[in-house]
Amino acid sequence: MLTLDGSIGEGGGQILRTALALSVLTRTPFQITHIRAGRHKPGLLRQHLTGVHAAQAISGASVTGDALGSTAIAFIPQDTIPGEYAFAVGSAGSANLVLQTILPPLMLANAPSRIQIDGGTHNDASPPYHFLEAVFAPLLARMGPRLGLSLNRWGFAPAGGGRLTAEISPVAKLSALLLLERGDIEEWEITAAISAIPESVGHREVAEICKRLHRPLGDARVFSVPDPVGPGNVVWVKAIAEHVTALFTSFGKQGLPAEEVAKRLCKEVEHWKNSGTPVDEHLADQLLIPLALGGGAFRTTEPSEHTRTNAQIIQKFLGTSFRIEPEGDAWWIGV
Repeated sequence: MLTLDGSIGEGGGQILRTALALSVLTRTPFQITHIRAGRHKPGLLRQHLTGVHAAQAISGASVTGDALGSTAIAFIPQDTIPGEYAFAVGSAGSANLVLQTILPPLMLANAPSRIQIDGGTHNDASPPYHFLEAVFAPLLARMGPRLGLSLNRWGFAPAGGGRLTAEISPVAKLSALLLLERGDIEEWEITAAISAIPESVGHREVAEICKRLHRPLGDARVFSVPDPVGPGNVVWVKAIAEHVTALFTSFGKQGLPAEEVAKRLCKEVEHWKNSGTPVDEHLADQLLIPLALGGGAFRTTEPSEHTRTNAQIIQKFLGTSFRIEPEGDAWWIGV
């Protein structure tokens, strides 16, 4: 049984999610202490507990310590069990992160799976649904597995109430991913999604983004969420380049001017654009497990502490030694 310390590196929930995914995949039992020790409210929140129970369901695992607020669990998996599952976070916690917890073993299983998850679909500090759909799923398809995604209901914090469905078509082995060049950016899309708040907020956001990125207003749209469960606002910029699609998001918050929401987003877009790299900081973190399983390399901006911590946990389960090295003004990550 592997013993993990959840306080290492950035000390967040990704340590637990990666451990659960790779434990199921490799049938390696583990115990972890100090879960989310680096967060303001340590221990298992509903989102993390749902991830534990989802991993348990698809592997017939024995689990101890699986309770809200728990800072330690032990997890002993059996075989991966593909099939049809439904999970509910019970809050606005990220449904997308629950999916990513169980995706690695299911995309290498011996049969397809269909997963329905209720919770938050558009959350700050986690990959929103549209990132998975536009960026992550197409890159995963290059490596073999198919991830078909449907957004059944939008879910923003604090109301939650969202639902996504994932159809997973697995493969026996991943192909390598080489993502070293971005190519020319061929198309820009700028979208503000509005849920139960005035549409004028979205129009101010996209106008500010177009001004800062020197794009025509024809590249932008304001979208009203159908049948909103609660108030919410997200704005994103999608850049479609020759070899990769990138997507950057910013979330509206009460008391935060729409122009400031747009400014924060543009700062992130400009950083990636000026770097010349195909992979942004957040995508780099998402690609580490597929890269460890299939091989390959990509160029990115400077890796975050989150990414470096994730690489450490992956190595404990798979023995994979990542090469994370500066390359001119960029960084190279490969196995």
